[in-house]
Amino acid sequence: MKNIRNFCIIAHIDHGKSTLADRLLEMTNTISQRDMQAQVLDDMDLEREKGITIKSHAIQINHTHKGEKFVLNLIDTPGHVDFSYEVSRALAACEGALLLVDATQGIQAQTISNLYLAIGNDLEIIPVINKIDMDGAMVDEVKDQIIELIGCKPEDILLASARTGVGVPEILEAIVERIPAPEGNPDAPLQALIFDSVFNSFRGIIVYYRILNGSIKKGDIVQFVSTGQSYGADEVGILKLTLDPKPEVRTGDVGYIITGIKNAKEVKVGDTITLASNPHPEMVQGFEEVKPMVFAGIFPVNTDDFEELRDCMDKLQLNDASLTYELETSQALGFGFRCGFLGMLHMEIIQERLEREFNQTVITTVPNVSFVAYTSKGEEIIVNNPAEMPDPTRIDRIEEPYIRAQIITKPEYIGNIMTLCLGKRGILINQSYLTTTRVELVFEMPLTEIVFDFYDKLKSQTRGYASFDYHPIDRRDSDIAKMDILLNGDKVDALSALIHRSRANDFGRKLCEKLKELLPRQQFQIAIQAAIGAKVIARETISALRKDVTAKCYGGDISRKRKLLEKQKEGKKRMRQIGNVEVPQEAFLAVLKLDD
Repeated sequence: MKNIRNFCIIAHIDHGKSTLADRLLEMTNTISQRDMQAQVLDDMDLEREKGITIKSHAIQINHTHKGEKFVLNLIDTPGHVDFSYEVSRALAACEGALLLVDATQGIQAQTISNLYLAIGNDLEIIPVINKIDMDGAMVDEVKDQIIELIGCKPEDILLASARTGVGVPEILEAIVERIPAPEGNPDAPLQALIFDSVFNSFRGIIVYYRILNGSIKKGDIVQFVSTGQSYGADEVGILKLTLDPKPEVRTGDVGYIITGIKNAKEVKVGDTITLASNPHPEMVQGFEEVKPMVFAGIFPVNTDDFEELRDCMDKLQLNDASLTYELETSQALGFGFRCGFLGMLHMEIIQERLEREFNQTVITTVPNVSFVAYTSKGEEIIVNNPAEMPDPTRIDRIEEPYIRAQIITKPEYIGNIMTLCLGKRGILINQSYLTTTRVELVFEMPLTEIVFDFYDKLKSQTRGYASFDYHPIDRRDSDIAKMDILLNGDKVDALSALIHRSRANDFGRKLCEKLKELLPRQQFQIAIQAAIGAKVIARETISALRKDVTAKCYGGDISRKRKLLEKQKEGKKRMRQIGNVEVPQEAFLAVLKLDD
């Protein structure tokens, strides 16, 4: 066990985590040259297309240092704020972390946030400055930033270029010498922490775990503590680029187990595996429940596909533990799910994965956050979507979630960021200079304002030079109203939104204009209205398609034409009473892109 090292790589987006992982695998000959490709651990099509890591990936490396053989378990983590739950799970399975900082960018918001997560888990941190071969590298400046941030000595900081491989041998040496070996008792009863799982259509559910005490052999009867279910270990092994079966996985190792479980509900990330014959008395602690930030409804385009969508959601949740969902029905869209996501990018990724991996075409409703409404009788109602909003006459007050946003940028963009954040009802809490060219701004803001397009706007206002991170703080009283969209007087519940009253008029007007472009014209006139309660705050009208009924009259008395027009008018009136308006899927998506 003294020759095992468990570590992960943490950094901001695009600081070179996956490229460094490639070099570590290459230098230790874990992967043959034939299998080598850029970002080899990013095995999802979406990850390759977007150039980001979405899932944490574990892989075992064999390394010889000063004649001794070492086993290094590496976990490559995502950098985007929406996937911070993946990072927290990876940290729970490690004793050390490589903190990677881009020499051209310096320390950014997500670097600090991931660092605090690692310190909270008592990990040994090895600071590495990456991309030192780039023209714009500011090595000394970034060194000072790191020393100020974590209080290490200048000689502790390693310099490397993951692209060219410079400095990678020193990183391997530091991993072996600085990161402590895992602690644990090999003779104690089995205690293993589940940190991930994946569904395989042939083998069932493959569970990834880290053994803290004891060992697990092929053929053992294991028990999952939280569900109390027991299973036979059909296959156990370690994680190489593919699964590598072994007769036994010991204390301190990261491995996998296949038990033939088919039901996704039976495997929970953060659960403990023990032996049924000799169970360990306690669960592994230290996994907090995931707190979804953004809620949206996901509905199948054909209501008949609902059962199939339910199976797909179960399988997807196995692979992405931060996705939460429950059943929901909508008048306009039928049966579907109310899903909780960690952010807008997370929501977009889930939708893409449903379409690509499971061939599910889905409609997503307007994303929103959860509010708490207090009635005049003192009841507390959690409002996750507009349909759950109680009658305005019964509401005493509504509280909305607030977050603390940390933005790190260059001094020349402070004005733009201030304008953006204050326009989003933000309160400036702190402004401090980390160095002469790095400013940290801390705001308290309502989560509602961030959900839609804040991240994109921040990037465009600062030409990509701002990094952004946030975490929830509390709930505060707010003037929230429910805005309904009416088509010819009928509410379309899937387009309803909960919005701050000061923004409602503007949002309602934009939404009506967008719907006017997207809804197909009918034989009758369509009135699109945005209303709060009984008060209409915006209206657009789509005029009817008309047939020229007077074309056959080529002269003669006006009364003949009028008679035909009156007859047409009556027909349109009757049609309007029975005609219903079809809302295309683009209309639901349009709400997400209102400011484009």
